[in-house]
Amino acid sequence: MDTARDLDRIAEQERRLVLERFESSAAWTLGSSLREAAEARGAALAIEVRIAKRTVFFHAMPGARPSNGDWVRRKRNTVELLARSSYAAGLAPLQDGLTIAQRMGLPVRDFAFAGGGFPIVLAGTGLVGAVAVSGLPQRDDHEMVVAALAELAGVPLAEIALD
Repeated sequence: MDTARDLDRIAEQERRLVLERFESSAAWTLGSSLREAAEARGAALAIEVRIAKRTVFFHAMPGARPSNGDWVRRKRNTVELLARSSYAAGLAPLQDGLTIAQRMGLPVRDFAFAGGGFPIVLAGTGLVGAVAVSGLPQRDDHEMVVAALAELAGVPLAEIALD
């Protein structure tokens, strides 16, 4: 994995995965799509979709641990605060020898800088929500969310997927 390349690609994902609309029915579609993708992989995920800091979809799959729900909460907090993916926040290079969490004084009990959280952005509006999953290695969590959002946004996954 080339961190600089991943950060460039994630920035492209964040630029392109912008939706024209996103309401409760779209949140249900997104959450259900993630659940189906996880079932197809035999993965046990916790999945959360939020609009305006309100949970509109949550599902803990059979086999998911309580800690997965906590990871989802922490990843989602990171996305809602920074308006960027939790994976990009975790991969961000140190500035002045400090991580984002250290620079901002963020408690790791409430914020996670690991893959799986992604902003939900509306064209012409900006950040309106967040989606987060936990249960796979962080890069895989990130890729599952990006794939589901790409489908919802009509963006060809091959154009934005991580290498």
